[in-house]
Amino acid sequence: MDWTLEVVTVPVADMDRAKDFYENRLGFKADLDTPIAPGVRVMQFTPPGSRCSFAMMSGMPPAPGTSEMAPGSLHGLQLCVTDIVAARAELAERGVDVSPVLHLGPDGWAEGTGGTWNGFCFFTDPDGNGWRVQEAPSPLSER
Repeated sequence: MDWTLEVVTVPVADMDRAKDFYENRLGFKADLDTPIAPGVRVMQFTPPGSRCSFAMMSGMPPAPGTSEMAPGSLHGLQLCVTDIVAARAELAERGVDVSPVLHLGPDGWAEGTGGTWNGFCFFTDPDGNGWRVQEAPSPLSER
């Protein structure tokens, strides 16, 4: 049996502000934005080329046995691209406050790209959820 990660929930405080950021600033495809019950709204976005989407919800109670995540509490979400310099430039052109391209070296983070899999940039959404973008050596379909 395959176990595929297909949707990650991102906690946000303002659904309309989040939609504007993810759809208009990042250019992610809005797959869904709908009320599913009175007072419950679900949005789902997919980054270009991704096999995994992410969802945002308001008015939905936590699943049994879980607790609700506070807006801005999700960190370490990672997107992969084949050209980190171009990806960083695109984010900056779209008005996203994004870090310089960095790599991990012997003394910690340093500016510029490193070797294979060692080029990153970082940004947060309006709620403070932390994203990283990593340079991959080839498209996912070729790995």
